[in-house]
Amino acid sequence: MSEPPSITQQEMRRRNLSLVMHAVARSGPLSRASVASRIGLTRAAVSTLVDELIGAGLLVELGPSRPGTVGRPGSALQLNEQGPAGLGAEIGVDHLAVCAVDLSGRVRARIVSEAANRNRAPGPVLDDLADLVRQVSAQAEDQGLRPVGLAVAVPGLVASGSSSVVRAPNLGWEGVDVAPSFPALPLTVDNEANYGALAELWLGGHDPAPRDLVHVSAEAGIGAAVVIDGRLLRGTHGFAGELGHVPVRPEGPPCACGGRGCLEQYAGEEALLRASGVDPAQAAARHPGPGRPIAYLAERAGDGDQQVRRALREAGKALGIALAGVVNLLDPQKVVLGGGLSPLLPWLLPALERELDRRVMDPGRVGQGAVTVSRLGADGPLLGAANSVVQACLDNPTWLRTRGTGAGASP
Repeated sequence: MSEPPSITQQEMRRRNLSLVMHAVARSGPLSRASVASRIGLTRAAVSTLVDELIGAGLLVELGPSRPGTVGRPGSALQLNEQGPAGLGAEIGVDHLAVCAVDLSGRVRARIVSEAANRNRAPGPVLDDLADLVRQVSAQAEDQGLRPVGLAVAVPGLVASGSSSVVRAPNLGWEGVDVAPSFPALPLTVDNEANYGALAELWLGGHDPAPRDLVHVSAEAGIGAAVVIDGRLLRGTHGFAGELGHVPVRPEGPPCACGGRGCLEQYAGEEALLRASGVDPAQAAARHPGPGRPIAYLAERAGDGDQQVRRALREAGKALGIALAGVVNLLDPQKVVLGGGLSPLLPWLLPALERELDRRVMDPGRVGQGAVTVSRLGADGPLLGAANSVVQACLDNPTWLRTRGTGAGASP
């Protein structure tokens, strides 16, 4: 049996720096003595690590630490509110969005722009997004922040470890490399449902925080992300989680993916509008801005429109059928429903839960909090993208010193 590889001194130092950062992020402000007691290192070792993190602009020292801390009173440590910032961007079918968050995850700048991106050439879409990134970066810098990375959420398949969108049917994109449009910052590109799932882990407010979950994210299409033991399940090619293209009625209508009877043909935005008898132009005129068709359907359902409610019941049933297979296969702690369909969940959920209760192997678990509605709603993918950059700083504080630029140096 081969010996396990030894941990180098550099790796140990990186781990210890990360332990300090995460301790302050979770419970700060903290004194150095309190940090030492929480992570199990000596005060001398922690002091050396803290000095390095302060020098890197990641931590700052405030006044005397709060009462109840361990050891003699000392200066309290806090994440630097004017230090590194993470940039998140989202390409939606009907909008573009960019935000900047500080090391605590607080949104410090944000722009959302209406944009009809379906079947639009990728070049102009990415040019518009790059302009928004520049605007948000300038706003962050005006507040003393330093953008150190950009993460872009897209509604499609992203090749594992790359910045290439292999296919985004609802945008009409195939083989689009996002990296050339953003040469100034380390870049990551991922499916919007994956970033939504990460946002649930970091910001979702679940108590206790689940280690295993399925996050369903819906805009024009329907995606999902699977988290197992706190980590995303990506699959061999990075394509795991395409719930919208799970067939719920194999002989159903054709789908843009090439299959038939996919979930998106019953619960996607276009399918809901069609089944509700709603003209998209009418919805756009009634509710201007991103997410307008869904907002209009929610209004009609709230007003008692029976055709809309019937369409939503059928969509909930289709969602339940697809999710039952996922729950039986993976046995997650939670199924979290989020994304753009959040306003419609009051009418989707009853039928969805009935199907789950009928089909899962453990009857009754649906009524025990297994299915929850995301508090983040449609903001999840954007917040997850921005916070993924912050998490990279917390997990590897030395990354800021060693990084280059471009997609190859992504966090």
